[in-house]
Amino acid sequence: MARDDDNKRNFALRDATGQESSVFSGRTPRQAALKAARRLDPGKTEQQAQHHELRLREKGTKKVHIYDGWAWKESAPDDKPGWMPGEITEANVSKKGIEHLEEI
Repeated sequence: MARDDDNKRNFALRDATGQESSVFSGRTPRQAALKAARRLDPGKTEQQAQHHELRLREKGTKKVHIYDGWAWKESAPDDKPGWMPGEITEANVSKKGIEHLEEI
């Protein structure tokens, strides 16, 4: 469901035990998941990248958005700015579903 406002929302990255280690912001859960995926250990190519489950709890709610995420290294574009390194980390995610927590 799309929101009418342009406010960013905060999503806490949860591990298997339910501990929340990092917070990522974005207008949509996917945007936050892409930010989290870029921090994964990148593979050499997209096909060789290892998939990881990302569980993001939307702050202020009991919803946990579940994604498969992967990252890989790629050459920077030719017209890159001077401060950008020659190799960048790209990422992608695929939504698996939403889980509702009993308690926060």
